[in-house]
Amino acid sequence: MVDRQGTPLGVRLSPANRHDSKMLAPTLEAVPGVRHGQGRPRKRPDKLHADKAYDHHRCRTGCWTRRVSPRIARRGIDSSERLGRHRWVVERTLAWLNRFRRLAIRYERRADIHEARVILGCALICLNQIRRFC
Repeated sequence: MVDRQGTPLGVRLSPANRHDSKMLAPTLEAVPGVRHGQGRPRKRPDKLHADKAYDHHRCRTGCWTRRVSPRIARRGIDSSERLGRHRWVVERTLAWLNRFRRLAIRYERRADIHEARVILGCALICLNQIRRFC
C-alpha cells in the first residue's frame, strides 16, 4: 500500500498462488499509526484506489468496516483508463523496489529474511523521498 507520492505505507508478503484480494485486509492492518497533532493516531487512509482484481464483496466490506472509502473499479463496467492515473504510482513504487537486486528475484527460502529485505527497501525509498522534498 502506497500513498499519493509513492511512499510505502504498509507491506504484507503472501505466497505467489494466493489472490491479491485476499491480502487486502492484512495490508490495511499493516499501516502503522501516524500522529497528526493531538488525539489518537490515524491508522488508515481516507480512501483506497484499487484495480478490478479487488472487485469483491469482501474487499468492499473490509474497507467499509475500517472506515476507508473504496474506489474499486468494477469488472465489466469501468474502464481501466480512469484507474491508470492512480495505478502508475503503485507501479512506480514497485519498480523502485525492483531496483534492489535481491528483491527482484527471491533467493531466500525463509520468509522472515525476505520480509526484512522488503522492509529495508521500503525504508530506503522513504529516505529518498525525504531527501527529495527537503
